Amino acid sequence: MMQWEQLLSLKRQGDTSKRLRKEQDDTRLGFEVDYDRVIFSSAFRSLQDKTQVIPLSKTDFVHTRLTHSLEVSVVGRSLGRLVGKKIIEKHPYLHDVHGYHMNDFGAIVAAAALAHDIGNPPFGHSGEKAIGEYFKTGNGQQYKVLLTDKEWQDITDFEGNANGFNLLTASRPGTEGGLRLSYATLGAFMKYPKESLPKKPTSNIADKKYGFFQCDKEFFIDIAVELGLIKNKTGNDIGFERHPLAYLVEAADDICYTIIDFEDGINLGLIQEEYALEYLIKLVKDKVQVDKYKSLTTKEDRISYLRALAISSLISDAVNVFLENEELILAGKYPYALTSQGKYTAQMEDIIKLSVNNIYRSREVVEKEVIGYRIINTLLDTFCTAYNNKAEGRESNYDLLVLKLLPERFAAEKMSVYDRLLHICHFVSTLTDGKAVLLYNTITGAK
Repeated sequence: MMQWEQLLSLKRQGDTSKRLRKEQDDTRLGFEVDYDRVIFSSAFRSLQDKTQVIPLSKTDFVHTRLTHSLEVSVVGRSLGRLVGKKIIEKHPYLHDVHGYHMNDFGAIVAAAALAHDIGNPPFGHSGEKAIGEYFKTGNGQQYKVLLTDKEWQDITDFEGNANGFNLLTASRPGTEGGLRLSYATLGAFMKYPKESLPKKPTSNIADKKYGFFQCDKEFFIDIAVELGLIKNKTGNDIGFERHPLAYLVEAADDICYTIIDFEDGINLGLIQEEYALEYLIKLVKDKVQVDKYKSLTTKEDRISYLRALAISSLISDAVNVFLENEELILAGKYPYALTSQGKYTAQMEDIIKLSVNNIYRSREVVEKEVIGYRIINTLLDTFCTAYNNKAEGRESNYDLLVLKLLPERFAAEKMSVYDRLLHICHFVSTLTDGKAVLLYNTITGAK
């Protein structure tokens, strides 16, 4: 059974003494410092020019990864506080003995939710697939014989969640431990606390994807042990049941992308307003004030009003599902996403189905994803070739010129082939959509 006081650990990478909640300065609470560190990181800033749904869109009301992440953190904070209030009422020793407050839960979930997309490459989810496919079916196939099975799986199934964990925690000269977030926040961030193999060994939601690269294995285990997460793999395979607050981070993301991608689709005219209303009304029929709704004169305001009510309904529902299953979650025996077990699950699935057909498969999205594949393939091929040639002492003048395009922090030398390939994948993943296009144009000589 996992223990809340252990799961709410304020420890940071490199700490030599214990951080106790009751000794914290409430004006600079450790969990809130986590939020600040994510906000001020360059990786977070780059999300302002990364695709959420409509890639490279210059339409002002379409969400980027940045606005999406901020909205997920707001929903996450509400989920965390509502759950925290009930948990502390149920387990008063958390407050009376250890000094925890309901807002601590909100701060942890908000910080983890803020960072949830920080590792995503340019061009949306097709960016992840494009990186993997360069190695699986492109020129990157040549490296397979040089890697272990798990290392190969890391790069052929490149995963934004694992990349995010690396960005938040990996040391560079002068920045030991990355952003040095609290272990509680890192635990809540880890939606898939396993390595890349075995792939989807069970239908448990925690096994759906993977959460860390082989190079980050030791620190990942350190966090899991400190938090008291429950092991669920045997032999040489590493995997754990989720930190309970990871369910809330996931729910915040599910709620936001379901409702807000839908809202974007309506505002862009990809989904007819009348059609959309039918779907949203099912989520909010108990809450709609008819007079208020009728007084709204623009489509944007009407949809915005329903969106706010829908998010409120889904937050209440996710909190209820979590609290009803708290003991199963603490025992590591809850293999579902919260939103898949709520009273609005069918309605959410209907909305997602409509979004898939009308938004995610719209011509504009497909065209930009095709462009994204070509760009990422070219960047990986150019930089992997140059970086490996230099490491092996057979670089051409062109390779040296290409490597001068790498930012200073990516100019480091790496010893193993795996570390070198992952290093270039990290570099490409940190590019914004616009920067990736510019680099591609430079390399191909296009205008």
